[in-house]
Amino acid sequence: MLPGQQDGFELCSELRRRRIGTPVLMLTARDAVEDRVRGLEAGADDYLPKPFAFAELLARIRALARRHLANRRAILDSGVLRLDTAAREVMVRGQPLRLTSKELAVLECLMLHPSQVLTRSQIEEHVWNYDFDGQSNLVDVYVGRLRRKLSAAGASAPITTVRGTGYRFDPQPPCSTGSAALASA
Repeated sequence: MLPGQQDGFELCSELRRRRIGTPVLMLTARDAVEDRVRGLEAGADDYLPKPFAFAELLARIRALARRHLANRRAILDSGVLRLDTAAREVMVRGQPLRLTSKELAVLECLMLHPSQVLTRSQIEEHVWNYDFDGQSNLVDVYVGRLRRKLSAAGASAPITTVRGTGYRFDPQPPCSTGSAALASA
């Protein structure tokens, strides 16, 4: 129902045909199931019919932003630590490290924002996709578990607590064990 000759479904289809990957949230008065299906099949990432709660709109926009981070890559490396976001695997010194899905999501969130201080709320929104009451220590618990597992696997402490604020992932220099072996060969 856009002004002009093209409707939102056609516009979204055209964007996807041109390989434009910008996140699309359709906000419309069309609330029939057929319209929702048509919008999503046209390439929309989300579809929200009117009337809507403003808080829900904001939550959906934040979720879209998380899913479409510009620097999201399949492999995140930091020193001896490697996270394959597509395969959902973590390796330390070439050995697999078993993490729960939430531990992995916390690590991914931190590694996607190297050297940046993330608040507990920012981490909660990335990992659990909803707001907490602010009194939860869930992030602290998961960061503690991550630190223990990373330390036991031989990764130096890449997660720093910033008192009163949150956590920071400190990137490590690239691991040079492979290049040293090649140089001596």
